[in-house]
Amino acid sequence: MRIGELAERAGTTTRTLRYYESRGLLPARRAVNGYRTYDEDDLRLLQQIRTLQDFGFDLEETRPFVECLRAGHPAGDSCPASLAVYRTKLAELDALIDRLRSVRAHVGAQLLRAEAELRDGPEPRCEFGG
Repeated sequence: MRIGELAERAGTTTRTLRYYESRGLLPARRAVNGYRTYDEDDLRLLQQIRTLQDFGFDLEETRPFVECLRAGHPAGDSCPASLAVYRTKLAELDALIDRLRSVRAHVGAQLLRAEAELRDGPEPRCEFGG
């Protein structure tokens, strides 16, 4: 298939496909006439990349999954390098969740403090200038 059809089937743009090609994630095969050509395996690579990016993986983090598929494995996450990326991503997510919990606790404490001051203090005078 040609680049336009692959882009349409993968739900992306030809520009994105050219970018992936320049980054070595998508093969750069050319027909005799010079047009890029792709097959169903390339569509699988793109679907793997898109799924991982939807989950928050950056483009470089998809590389081990793509290489695993290119090596003939049935799934992009059936190679040790892919599993290592999963582990790293989980650690990043856990750290982010911990940070968000901390921020949430701080904002909650600020809200309680502000509500107590409002309830127990003098009537606030809120003026907005223009």
